[in-house]
Amino acid sequence: MSEARRSSFSWVLALVMVVGSASGAAAGEAFRLGSFEHRGEAFLGIVLRDAFALDLTRANASMERRERLFVRLPMPRDMKELAGRWHIGMRDRVHAIVERVLPLLDLPEDERPVWIHDLEGLTVFPPVRPGKILAAALNYPAHGVEMTTGAPATMSDASALDDEQVSMEHFWEREPGDRRQNPYLFMKPGSIVIGPGEPIRMKPDREMVDWECELAVVIGTPAADASEDEAGSHIFGFTMMNDVGDREGRGDDRYGSDWLVWKSTETFAPLGPFITPAEFVTDPHDLDIRFTLSGEVMQSANTGLMEHSVFELIRFASHNLVLDPGDVIATGTPDGVGYARTPPIFMTPGDTAACWAEGIGTLVNPVRGWSE
Repeated sequence: MSEARRSSFSWVLALVMVVGSASGAAAGEAFRLGSFEHRGEAFLGIVLRDAFALDLTRANASMERRERLFVRLPMPRDMKELAGRWHIGMRDRVHAIVERVLPLLDLPEDERPVWIHDLEGLTVFPPVRPGKILAAALNYPAHGVEMTTGAPATMSDASALDDEQVSMEHFWEREPGDRRQNPYLFMKPGSIVIGPGEPIRMKPDREMVDWECELAVVIGTPAADASEDEAGSHIFGFTMMNDVGDREGRGDDRYGSDWLVWKSTETFAPLGPFITPAEFVTDPHDLDIRFTLSGEVMQSANTGLMEHSVFELIRFASHNLVLDPGDVIATGTPDGVGYARTPPIFMTPGDTAACWAEGIGTLVNPVRGWSE
């Protein structure tokens, strides 16, 4: 056997042993996953009790030295790799680390291992740097109605539904009696992502910058032409995204919607604060979701009001392109955006935008001028 094949075989064997030696991984205390920096060193972290961040690589090295059952397992370099390897060893390893670390959290700070950090004081990066961001447009019927009529809406408002059944061959086949609109996804560049605490920046003389608080899906295993039944197996976890938009537009109607101007300006994709692994989200379609602007509630709804489910969006997206580990699908925003209010309300420099969903966390970003 060649050295390369021997190394590959050893790595696979280690994964099998790790998977086989752990049981009940979904049980135990919930945690989240994030990307951090401590004293100039970046690390992947396990967030516990909203107070601590464990350096995953160093915690694992410590466990491998001390515990015989911890066979050697290479640690991921970034969140994309962690997402892609979650179900081939990393999920069980992270759960095992958490189980062993919990008693240490009650120790005085000077007695805890150096790889357990107080969350406060760390630099928090976006939890993942996605290669692709797909955002769902008008996926909450009430938001669709408020954008077209300017009036409050309910799920029973038929103006948000199609009168005729129109399928999209290969991409979206409708069941008989399904009067919903076809899914609509647009792309935002991954390069504009910012993390919690980073400022949303407004271009000079642009005064119609709006919020859209959204539950976001982070892809784990690659998905291509996935069925709705298969979609859940491709989910790594969930986070929050503020799908910031410039309602001022381009000044003309050429070619219809200009998603570059509306949605793809630098800093217009706040993401985070952390990723909640899918095993801790019993039902992504039953989460309260809320947005506040400088402390005032602007959006308050439940993800059960989505028109197309998380699984349907993955199905639709994966029939257009391959979803890779770390890719993000933002599932749409409920009603309550600033543009639809009378009079309209928009974000201004000095505001604080806070996007929250039950069990996922709160994404907080200040709003600043372009050169502040």
